[in-house]
Amino acid sequence: MKHIAISLTLGAAFLSGCADFDPFAQRPTAAPAAAPQTSTRPPLSGAPRTAEDFDRATEEERQAAVAPPPAASGAIGTTVASLGDPARPGFWIETPLVSEPGRGSVLYRPSGRRLNVDLIPIAGPASGGSRLSLSAMRMLDAPLTGLPQVDVFKN
Repeated sequence: MKHIAISLTLGAAFLSGCADFDPFAQRPTAAPAAAPQTSTRPPLSGAPRTAEDFDRATEEERQAAVAPPPAASGAIGTTVASLGDPARPGFWIETPLVSEPGRGSVLYRPSGRRLNVDLIPIAGPASGGSRLSLSAMRMLDAPLTGLPQVDVFKN
C-alpha cells in the first residue's frame, strides 16, 4: 500500500509540473544575422509580398541583361533551374555546368528570351539542377514556381 501512495504522490507532482507545458507554444528563436548591404538599391519598405517587391533590379541592370552577348557564346549545356535566393539581387545562375565564375547567358526556349548573367559554380554533377535569380526568371518569362529548362552559354 505504501508503494501505491508514493507512486500516486510522485505522479501527482509530475503531472502538476506538466500543467504549464504547452507543446505548441512558440519558442523564441535567435534572429538570423543580417546580411551586409552591398547594393545601391533602396531598402525594402515593409514586408515584400510579391515577386515585384523582391525583384529590385535597376533599369540599367535590366538593359545590360538583354543586350547582345559581348562575344560569341559557346553552349555549355542545358539545365533545369529552380528559383534561387529571391533576396539576392542581380542576374545570375548557380550551376554545376561551370567550374569557375564568369559571364555568360541563358536561353529560355518557350519565350525565346536570352539574358546575360553571371555564371556561378556550385558543386554537383553536370546533370544536377541549377538556381536562377528572381530577376532572370522574371525577364525570361519563366514560371517562378516551376522548373524551367534553360540553355546555358559561356562568353
